[in-house]
Amino acid sequence: MTRPLEGIRILDFSHVLAGPFATRILGDMGADVVKINSKARAVGANKATHPFYVMWNRNKRALALNMSSEEGRETCRQLCEKADVVIDNFSVGVLDRWGVGYETTRKVNPGVIYIQMSGMGEGGPWSKFVTYAPTIHAIAGLTALTGVPGRNDIGIGFSYNDHQAGTHGAVAILAALESRHSTGAGQRIDMSQFEVGVNFSGPSLLDYFVNDKTSEPTGNKLPYDVAAPHACFPCAGATSDATVDERWVAIACMTDQQWVAFKGVMGSPAWAEEASFTTAASRVDNVNQLDERITEFTKTRKAEDVMAACQQVGVPAGVVQNAQDLVEHDPQLKQSGFLHTIDEEMPKFGKTYADKLPFQFEATPCDDYQRVHAVGEDNVAVLGDWLGMSEADVKQAEEAGTLK
Repeated sequence: MTRPLEGIRILDFSHVLAGPFATRILGDMGADVVKINSKARAVGANKATHPFYVMWNRNKRALALNMSSEEGRETCRQLCEKADVVIDNFSVGVLDRWGVGYETTRKVNPGVIYIQMSGMGEGGPWSKFVTYAPTIHAIAGLTALTGVPGRNDIGIGFSYNDHQAGTHGAVAILAALESRHSTGAGQRIDMSQFEVGVNFSGPSLLDYFVNDKTSEPTGNKLPYDVAAPHACFPCAGATSDATVDERWVAIACMTDQQWVAFKGVMGSPAWAEEASFTTAASRVDNVNQLDERITEFTKTRKAEDVMAACQQVGVPAGVVQNAQDLVEHDPQLKQSGFLHTIDEEMPKFGKTYADKLPFQFEATPCDDYQRVHAVGEDNVAVLGDWLGMSEADVKQAEEAGTLK
């Protein structure tokens, strides 16, 4: 049984995280994703043994191509003429300088879809900026919103916007493919990772538009809702004094009914009936005192026990899980098999692991996860499938330095 995107050919010039994440999604769903790289660029996050490369480049075939040579650019032009999708997250204009840009390719391949996932998008005074997650987070306003009160310099400690940009890129490609079904024509997509990040500041932007108010970071507190408790609370069970071994549980009472149920979980203590805590508004006004009282309850209990007791009566609660929890202890992930081992080991690297697509197709299951391939590993297979080149011709091009 085929996967949803079987038969779709994608040339992937992207690197690091955002673009490779987009094409990983499409590769998982069956697209023939050919990752273009060169051995000269296979360093850092582009090296096949780098954690980023291993994480984001499964289910792809790897083609080595020397784009500094005319022969390499000619091979690339031929591949673009066969592609359904060409994706890159270079600075604006790189593919055009190589002679394989959209305007050139669409003349011979009118159905081709090009998507450029640059940091700032094309045009504008910042279009040439070099961007990585920390700078995008900062410029987009996310850093200023996601810290703790009184601090605008903490922000998000992982590549959140890269993941979001990858998801947006995959959706944009699927939309363009759907448009092509009805029109027969491809198109160019200009996607700004910066604007993806600004999207997530929506309520704060609205607050400024309407109230002329600049939002501040609020930590775990809700800036626009009246709800409490809404925080993470320390629990018992730490195996050492190290921060990494601390145990916490998140609790979010969004309604008075949930608060009443949570009081029962705590054994209906007398303090919870004080006027300071009878309504959501009064609990928010006295949130520091409330959190201290709740901490007295949680710190003597295991986080898993608090979560279970809360969930049993309909109170939203969850253990603050770490990697060990997710891999070794989480019963939900264990049952679904979400985290698993790739069947084939990587040469010279060994066993690798993967997360599955977070959705399951009933009619066209996507449960085939292939290991990451090293640069040039699929030269013969790709050029044979796409361009009809013989193995001898491919080997000759490799020896000439075109495929390296």
